[in-house]
Amino acid sequence: AAWLVRRVAPSASGSGIPRVMAVLDGDMAPAPLRVIPVKFLAGTLGMGAGLALGREGPTVQMGASLAYQVGRLMRQDGADCRALVAAGAGAGFAVAFNAPIAGALFVFEGMLKRFEARLVIAALAASAVAIWVGRAILGNTPEFTAPPLAAPGLDQVPFFAVLGIAAGLAGSLYNRTLLATPRMTDRFPGLRVEWRAAIVGAAIGAIAWCAPWLVGGGDGLAQQALRGEGTLLLLPVLFLFRLGLIACSVGAGAPGGLLVPFLALGAELGLWMGLLSALAFPGLAVEPAGLAVVGMAALFTAIVRAPVTAMVLVTEMTASQTMLLPMVVACFAALLVATRFDGRSILDALKERALAHRAQRDTVPSTARD
Repeated sequence: AAWLVRRVAPSASGSGIPRVMAVLDGDMAPAPLRVIPVKFLAGTLGMGAGLALGREGPTVQMGASLAYQVGRLMRQDGADCRALVAAGAGAGFAVAFNAPIAGALFVFEGMLKRFEARLVIAALAASAVAIWVGRAILGNTPEFTAPPLAAPGLDQVPFFAVLGIAAGLAGSLYNRTLLATPRMTDRFPGLRVEWRAAIVGAAIGAIAWCAPWLVGGGDGLAQQALRGEGTLLLLPVLFLFRLGLIACSVGAGAPGGLLVPFLALGAELGLWMGLLSALAFPGLAVEPAGLAVVGMAALFTAIVRAPVTAMVLVTEMTASQTMLLPMVVACFAALLVATRFDGRSILDALKERALAHRAQRDTVPSTARD
């Protein structure tokens, strides 16, 4: 997967969402057509081998690239092609999570940071059609199955506020860890990406041989947390282990998203807080699975800085609406804490890094001539 990206389509590396953001802002040219098959094949190889990466990055970039190629084929102008890129990105996000409304919201809140009527129409239409097609092939079932949850009372609001604060701190740790990974790999310019990927792949293969449930994007781990499976001692260890595994997977250089893996981390964090709250206050009937659901939205908010998208996404993925009000409390606290420690989302930081690297490459020829 790493060799395929390096030799055929370097723009297919990583998540792909920050590059699409740069295209929508006019800071980068759209990726060439060959990025679509490379992203599909290399992403399938990397994630199929057990890398802790998500499918949403490849689907967003492939959707945006495909939409741009359609615009060029139909000889549309720049404004129409930009609308198509936004629509394709939203469709890719919606299909990855089986969440049509969140797909459109993510384009405006997570990528563009603003609403434009022209793009709203395109993104909503593309997300709806993509979900119809996806459900016709894969079925109409939620991404995760959450147990029946009762709406928590006002006496449990402090638990969700504390969960939001913890998610804000964990989100800052996640962002800093992932941003440190490429800086660390840059210190070894002589180590080719294929060798780096081989080392990471061998380590993940060894882990998968012993404990296959620990590797991969983390969907199974998130589902376990939503079922309430975990202990106070094991969950923190699992959280830190998965965080390190995600960082190593990013360093492998294969395509893959960053959003699916931290949904599992959010569920584990919420479950741990729920178990702790239930142990400390046995008379309040705290449901740890409910905090696991809210933890997914809170950590998404802390990392991506898109609270509305986070709440809608988790609600669509779990088909659970009783936790919406607790999500508001937790996402507010998570956003407040995360912004206090680091004002940028992980996607903005990666976009800035990609633009800085491009500017550095562009200056090398002129510097050499000087």
